[in-house]
Amino acid sequence: MRRPVTIYAEMTPNPNTMKFVADHMLLNSGEIVEFHSPSDAKGYSTLAEALFNFPFVSRIFIAQNFVTVYKNDMIEWSDVSLEMRDFIREWLMENEKAVQKIPEQSTIEVVSESKTKTTNISPVINTEIDQKIVDLINEYIQPAVEQDGGAIHFQSYNEDNGQVTVVLKGSCSGCPSSTATLKGGVENLLKTHIPEISEVVALNG
Repeated sequence: MRRPVTIYAEMTPNPNTMKFVADHMLLNSGEIVEFHSPSDAKGYSTLAEALFNFPFVSRIFIAQNFVTVYKNDMIEWSDVSLEMRDFIREWLMENEKAVQKIPEQSTIEVVSESKTKTTNISPVINTEIDQKIVDLINEYIQPAVEQDGGAIHFQSYNEDNGQVTVVLKGSCSGCPSSTATLKGGVENLLKTHIPEISEVVALNG
């Protein structure tokens, strides 16, 4: 049974991603999934599996009522955004669930200039400051980040040097402007509320 679905495409600060917003929830609030390859998506999201059939799609991020699609350098969004929007709309009209199962994402591939390593991204919440940081991110920062098709998660706070580590996912991962946003927005907000914080650093998912 087909159901009516409305989808609109929205540019993000990351030129390699496009956000496709649906008129209904795809995941429960607070849930996110991100797939880096067709094998990652297999058994978890049939929508992501279908999107990876496009040769230019390199990563899929799904949260709440939107899908963020990463493209490679093969094409420009102006050439494929309408096709992608129509494909997602048709798929959601035919299929009830975009995500069948939430994968356990306790680790993340962190890419630096020198090497790739796997880092645990389970948040370390041991103190009142840890919890306060989480609350500030959830209340003030996460909604704005989701508007740009991404997500931000607290990983840890180092009491010795005042450093907060967060994980950026979705369109924020690898975005050229994410560093400026991190320093100008996130870091300033957290420092204002928690003077013990010296800086905020990010891992890209």
